[in-house]
Amino acid sequence: MEKELVIEAKGVTKTYEEGEVKVHALHPVDLALRRGEFTAVAGPSGSGKTTLLNIISGLDKPTSGKIKLAGREMGAMTQAELSDFRRDHIGFIFQAYNLIPVLTVGENVEYVLLLRGTGAGERAARVNRILEEVGLGGKKNRFPSQLSGGQQQRVAIARAMVSSPDIILADEPTANLDSATGSALMDMMRELNEKRGMTFLFSTHDAMIMEKSKRLVTLKDGRVDSDSAADKAQRHD
Repeated sequence: MEKELVIEAKGVTKTYEEGEVKVHALHPVDLALRRGEFTAVAGPSGSGKTTLLNIISGLDKPTSGKIKLAGREMGAMTQAELSDFRRDHIGFIFQAYNLIPVLTVGENVEYVLLLRGTGAGERAARVNRILEEVGLGGKKNRFPSQLSGGQQQRVAIARAMVSSPDIILADEPTANLDSATGSALMDMMRELNEKRGMTFLFSTHDAMIMEKSKRLVTLKDGRVDSDSAADKAQRHD
């Protein structure tokens, strides 16, 4: 039995106007992700991968086409609805960690639960559990400046996962890390994906992330050039 669709993108395009010049960042792109997938969207700079992630997250709007996330059409929402929807359904992992420097590790992870109105007891339990899972159980009261880059990204991963969102979007999550640290983080995220069934979508040009992903979608000049899930399906026909 196939798992439910988390993301469904149909005919998504994005055109930017720079003066009188039109730049076609995305040509019609179709993409469907099911719950529990661990997928990388890869391609060289300018291929459209970050644009696609921004549209999927609702941070940018497509020029044409539709995006459904968790069954809701994002283009039909107001800005306020989109903001609430992102908070409740999407976890973000950024290249630059984006931690709040004046908050402790625990407070950074807890922040999204506070925004969602989660009770104090449940917040504490969830934060403690996810910090243990990402290997930071003893660092709850430290500040980001007291951690290594790899540890800061683990905090960012914990923050993205603590509310059990429908999908976690990670834009170049290993770009600021050495290869060994980045590889260890990918292994950890894959383990959490298998353990919790959370859906991950990465944007990357890192060969290591491509290799460790379970599905690889490559973009070229704003179009889907290949999709390993489609390739596998064709081989099994």
